[in-house]
Amino acid sequence: MKEMLFAVAYLLAGFLLLMKGADFFVEGSSSVARKLRIPTIIIGMTIVAMGTSLPECAVSVTAAMTNNNGLAIGNVLGSNLFNLLVVCGACALFAPLMVKRETLKKEFPFSVLCTALMIGLGYIGMNLDRGDGVCLLILFGAYLGYMLYFALKAKRSVSEEPEEKAVLSGWKCAAYILGGMIAIKYGGDFVVGGASAIAAGFGLSQNMIGLTIVAMGTSLPELVTSVVAARKNELDMAVGNVIGSNVFNVLLILGLAAAISPVTMNMENLIDGAVLIVSSVIVWLFARSREKIERGEGIAMLGMYAVFMVYICIR
Repeated sequence: MKEMLFAVAYLLAGFLLLMKGADFFVEGSSSVARKLRIPTIIIGMTIVAMGTSLPECAVSVTAAMTNNNGLAIGNVLGSNLFNLLVVCGACALFAPLMVKRETLKKEFPFSVLCTALMIGLGYIGMNLDRGDGVCLLILFGAYLGYMLYFALKAKRSVSEEPEEKAVLSGWKCAAYILGGMIAIKYGGDFVVGGASAIAAGFGLSQNMIGLTIVAMGTSLPELVTSVVAARKNELDMAVGNVIGSNVFNVLLILGLAAAISPVTMNMENLIDGAVLIVSSVIVWLFARSREKIERGEGIAMLGMYAVFMVYICIR
């Protein structure tokens, strides 16, 4: 009983850190975007995406270093599905999630191609070896280069008119972003640890915990950060966070894991990857229809994730 109460307290503390950390992180990141006159979607796809992907990075790299790479691939696939269906779906419940035409043409399809590349490389030999990991890391470097080029290009095209919203000073931006990242990272750890202890207390198997709670828990930063961004009307940041996090998870995190130790693939991983690709195409079609994801479509996305969870439980 004492252990269960401790786990609940751990869980609640994690949620508090996540919520406050996300609030500070979004405020600092959006202020950086306004200060540098860079579109918030670029900040979302780089700084915010990297910060909210810290839990996935910690889990997957640790798994690789301990030769437990099955957790690495499962964490990436599960987290990306959660980001796509739950994070975007939940954000759409608060306000129509606007998606720019440029994002629909370039960044969104690129995230789908990254998943397809990962599945294709994994299917050959049923593993991701060190060479595959290096290829993913090189592609990640190219992606960052493109983001930098796009940011500089966008900055030159932005009007020099003063911003309506208040801009934090440089040191406050850094403090908000760094403090938010730390709170998000440890909040995610606390939530995963507390939820896992509660699940174990109720007799759930470790396999079930890994497939559901760990994947969801490491994606909580993306969920909280994107929902906070949507509520602050920073819709571009919410979309950018999801797309950027999914790209980071595949190219950087899985690339690092495979470069450290080869990642073995199985048929379930390939099926989950195919589900992620199909889900991505469906969400892309939702967004492409009116260049936004509306509440009804958000509910449908949440329903799709619920069906996937049922499939995970019974397979």
